[in-house]
Amino acid sequence: YRTAPLGSLSVPGPLYSLHVLRVGYSQPNPDGSCRADGSLTLAHGGPLTVLVDTGGPWLRPHLPGLLATHGVRPEDVTHVVVTHGHSDHAGNLNLFPRATLLVGFDLSRGEGLYLPHGLARGAPLELHPGHLRVVPTPGHTRAHVSLVALGTELGTVAVAGDVFEHGEDEEEWEALSEEPEVQRKSREELAAMAEVIVPGHGEPFRVVR
Repeated sequence: YRTAPLGSLSVPGPLYSLHVLRVGYSQPNPDGSCRADGSLTLAHGGPLTVLVDTGGPWLRPHLPGLLATHGVRPEDVTHVVVTHGHSDHAGNLNLFPRATLLVGFDLSRGEGLYLPHGLARGAPLELHPGHLRVVPTPGHTRAHVSLVALGTELGTVAVAGDVFEHGEDEEEWEALSEEPEVQRKSREELAAMAEVIVPGHGEPFRVVR
């Protein structure tokens, strides 16, 4: 497969539409440091309102405004899916105390009620059967997940966290991976199932087979 820019930050659907509220970025500095933040994606329109990743804590003053551009308040978010536990993806969970929270493989709701599921064994977590599911996509970190939205106007969309850094990342992603061979398999699986991928640090792209 190859990738091609989507050219839009929104994917409409008959039920759930997806909107990239903020495009993630990763900018290396000459001293070896890197300035980065993760993409934030909203899936709404159906009975669930799902936010995928929350950005770093430095984004906190801006996150309610990003949601408001689509008519959503923090308290309207029913589910927060954090693809993995790095600070540029998991930094604002406390804005959503009433939501069901999935952070990697940790699923909780309410005041610390942790719920069983099969993600660590490779089983998907169905949020809204036939429409939204979470699939395990390990490699970048062991407990990494992606949201898969089915039946949008562009087909299947995978909100992939750092399985993909961006659409042209083949020379970059392995250096950031805990388990590169495992991540390569996750990349191949997402590219096989999705028409559109939202990466962790770049704009959405099409998968061209």
